[in-house]
Amino acid sequence: MKKNNSGFTLIELIIVITILGILAALISGNFITSLKKGRDAKRKTDLGQIQKAAEMYYEDKGTYPASITFGSKLCETVNCVGGEKVYMQKIPDDPISGNSYQYETDVTGSYYRLFSCIENSLDEGNGVSQTGYTGGPDCGNGACEICKYYISDSNSTPLVPVK
Repeated sequence: MKKNNSGFTLIELIIVITILGILAALISGNFITSLKKGRDAKRKTDLGQIQKAAEMYYEDKGTYPASITFGSKLCETVNCVGGEKVYMQKIPDDPISGNSYQYETDVTGSYYRLFSCIENSLDEGNGVSQTGYTGGPDCGNGACEICKYYISDSNSTPLVPVK
C-alpha cells in the first residue's frame, strides 16, 4: 500500500512566506517614498500658485501682501469684503495636518518668501536645502520640523542653507 502525500512541507511554506514578506517590505518602502514625493510635488505646486497670486497683487498694489492666511482667500484687503478683486480663492495648506507653509515679508511689503517642508531626503532641486535655511521659520513637526524649501520674489536677498 502506497500513501499519497500531496501537500507542502513546513519548510516549503516558511520559505514562501519569507519571500512574500521580503517582497511586501520592498513594495511598501517604494510606496511610502512615492507618497512623500507626491506630497512634496504638491507643496512646490502650491507655493508656485501662491507666488503667482502674490505677483498679481504686487502688480495692482505696488506692494506684496502684508500677511497671508492659509486656508482662506487672498483679496485686495485683509477682510475680503464683497465686490473686491480676489487673487486666490483658497490659499492651500500643507498636505500633512500639523505642518504649515510660511509667508514672510517686511513692513513695507517690498519682498516676500514662501517656505515649506520637504519630506523626501533625497530631493536636491531648486530652492531645496535638506538642512534648512539660516533664519528660516519652522514648518511643523516630525520630519517637517524645519523648512527645507523656499521660493521668493526677485527683490529678496537669497537665503543661505544651514551647514
